[in-house]
Amino acid sequence: MEQVIQILEKTVSPDKNELETALKYLEQAVQSNLPEYVKILSDVLHHGGNSTVARMAAGIQLKNTLASNDPKVKVTYQQRWLALPQDVREYVKGNVLGALGTEQNRPSSAAQCVAYIALTEIPVGEWPDLIERLVANVTATGATDMTKESTLESIGYICQDIEPDAIANQSNNILTAIVHGMKRDEPNDHVRLAATTALLNSLEFTRQNFEREAERHFIMQVVCEATQSTNTQIRVAALQCLVKIMSLYYQFMEHYMGPALFAITLEAMKSEIDEVALQGIEFWSNVCDEEVDLSIEASEAAELGRPPERTSRFYAKGALQYLVPVLMMTLGKQEEADDDDEWNPCKAAGVCVMLLATCTEDDIVPHVLPFVKENITNNDWRLRDAAIMAFGSILEGPDPTNLKPMVVQAIPTLIKSLSDSSVVVRDTTAWTLGRICEIIPDAAVNDSYLKSLLEALVNSLRGEPRVASNVCWALSSLAEAAYEQADTGDEGEPQTYCLSAFFDPLVNVLLETTDRPDGGQCNLRNAAYEALMELMKNSPVDCYPTVQKTTMIILERLQQVLHMEAQIQSHNDRVQVNDIQSLLCATLQSVLRKVTSEDAPKISDPIMAALLQMFQTSQGKSGGVQEDALLAVSTLVEVLGPNFIKYMEAFKPFLCIGLRNVEDFSVLSAAIGVTGDICRALGEKVEPYLNELMNLLIENLGNEKVHRNVKPSILSVFGDMALALGVKFVTYLEVVLQMLLQASVAQVDRSDFELVEYLNELREACLEGYTGIVQGLKGDGVAPNQEVQLLRSHVPQMVKFISAVAADDERSDAVIASSVGLIGDLCSVFGTEMLQLVDTDPITNLLQMARRSKTAKTKTLAHWATKEIRRLKSSSSCP
Repeated sequence: MEQVIQILEKTVSPDKNELETALKYLEQAVQSNLPEYVKILSDVLHHGGNSTVARMAAGIQLKNTLASNDPKVKVTYQQRWLALPQDVREYVKGNVLGALGTEQNRPSSAAQCVAYIALTEIPVGEWPDLIERLVANVTATGATDMTKESTLESIGYICQDIEPDAIANQSNNILTAIVHGMKRDEPNDHVRLAATTALLNSLEFTRQNFEREAERHFIMQVVCEATQSTNTQIRVAALQCLVKIMSLYYQFMEHYMGPALFAITLEAMKSEIDEVALQGIEFWSNVCDEEVDLSIEASEAAELGRPPERTSRFYAKGALQYLVPVLMMTLGKQEEADDDDEWNPCKAAGVCVMLLATCTEDDIVPHVLPFVKENITNNDWRLRDAAIMAFGSILEGPDPTNLKPMVVQAIPTLIKSLSDSSVVVRDTTAWTLGRICEIIPDAAVNDSYLKSLLEALVNSLRGEPRVASNVCWALSSLAEAAYEQADTGDEGEPQTYCLSAFFDPLVNVLLETTDRPDGGQCNLRNAAYEALMELMKNSPVDCYPTVQKTTMIILERLQQVLHMEAQIQSHNDRVQVNDIQSLLCATLQSVLRKVTSEDAPKISDPIMAALLQMFQTSQGKSGGVQEDALLAVSTLVEVLGPNFIKYMEAFKPFLCIGLRNVEDFSVLSAAIGVTGDICRALGEKVEPYLNELMNLLIENLGNEKVHRNVKPSILSVFGDMALALGVKFVTYLEVVLQMLLQASVAQVDRSDFELVEYLNELREACLEGYTGIVQGLKGDGVAPNQEVQLLRSHVPQMVKFISAVAADDERSDAVIASSVGLIGDLCSVFGTEMLQLVDTDPITNLLQMARRSKTAKTKTLAHWATKEIRRLKSSSSCP
């Protein structure tokens, strides 16, 4: 024991050798005799006579036998604990429980150990009396402050990390202990803080208590009283409880809003203590979030002709006149040196104003506008900045038609503010102009001041990185707005637009910006490349010479960066080169999409050579670079079409490496996408390369290590392959149909929204796969190919799958579209024998719903499929 205590004390030694020796000893102890090791650690922790350092270290090491940041390792550790003999576990649990309240340090190491053991045992039905024992620790007459505090800490840790279902039936007991520690007459602030924090962590599984009026009143009373504590930490924790309660139990808050919550949170917003003010603002931001969701729910319910399950009480709208003045005052509390990453009341107020604008729409404008007009040219830079920030924050939510005249009136002042003496004001102005360009583009693309706006933006591009970065965003939105407003005529692409005269200089200045030495600050280099991409993407015909020139510049830069590979000496160099390669690949995609089909083959050789070199040099180094290079190849395939065949021999090995990269979801996903693109572009010419690609895709479908989200895209690619090969796809037909059948009967946990979304994606992919196979085997001719008859025995299964989709209330519109499209294809191929399969209530209802869809594609496919069924009915009734 003495030796272990000495070793534990050395785990905090400043001497590196001592520390390493101690940790090595403990690792060996875990490996050689875990049961004895955990017992000794619990003894050291339990014995009050040991040094504080030794007890703390024992707690940490004991916790480390159960805890890990890696979820897989954590599960392994938990299983290892549960495999220990019962008497060992009981011995350790007795020690850690007995240690609660005996330590001098905060936070309590024993509390953490109790919690980690509980998190392992409670979900599997072990340690059933723990919560009762913890409650007794807190409520027992004569319990010491330290015992109450560490026990409440332990309850807080358990509530924070355990699955709510595992402990929901103990919510009454838990609340008894928490409320006992939180009550106003509890003299010890440490106990009150531990109790309030525990309540914050337990709110998810106290729904049944909130649903009972008497219990809810009691909980709310205790929380509201805690918000009035003179101890800042308790006050902040209590306000955090109110923020969370508003999100979880909005529908129960009407009784408390007027008499208590409104006054408490408004007072908190005005506080000079940042942590308190932040919680007050956060409360109202949460109210807005909830009421926006309720508004969406109400709209959806109205569309379906039923009342909504929950209704909004419009708290935000009612409180506007009181909230806005406080938020405006808070917006003016910024400092020149505020850290971008530091969350403070000023930033929180800006977000809250934006949320209020989204929630209350036009109602917010008359409350904010007087402050803007009064302060936008104020002598105090803080008030100028607050006014511009407030103006930018209310642009989304209110009706753009009503806002446009105000925005038009404000733009000359904003142009002037871009050269303000304060960098903060210049930064906020650039951000506000970006918002205008994105949300109310009509106001920005205005002949009367477009030239002066562009000149001001270009000048600001040479300013501080934080300002220039926002200017890049404004230029991105401006390019998109200008393109959307341009006259496309009959060509589908505008010949010219309002930025044509400025296009070349804008591209040049953005290229200069990407090369700035300080481009790494405030995301400036990325923002400049993104603006460049938007300009390329949204360029009219008369700007094509600049697009050609930019393509060559980007290609040249890519080749320069590839030459830098040999000079990389450090990790930072590697990161920087990878980032630039990724940005150049993304920009290359934008310019390639604008290159004409005549010009594309002239530049494709050097582009493909550069991309192949990137694949070669990035192997085993950067998944990000490989993903971006694959996406660039996708675009080249799109542009070259069948001419891409000349690169297949050189590219296929790298494509196969991508398809084997099951560890990196993004690379694998991009490789699957490129495979589909190649099939669509090359058609039958893809046949010599398909065998290996097909085998890899099938392998990935059966591989448990492959991220589930890439599996739907594999099923879709089968459809692309079938369309490309036509009748030659029969080689793969049986194995692919088997895969589609397995995927089509998949089921998920319906209470998990993400899994329901995934199921829809999987079903859509299955339908796309089936559709590609039907169309591919049918062929383009008037009479279907004979090979399509091989599908005959599988048709009932396809229709059964569509009927299952029809019966699912949570199907997506895309799944409906694919379903009715497949029905139409099957009817056109197999004729009247389809009638007995499709002339059913589920299919009829599905077609009816699809015909009412708001999506043009779904509606069109539904009308076509309905027409096909009618045609079959009329031909079957003919004598």
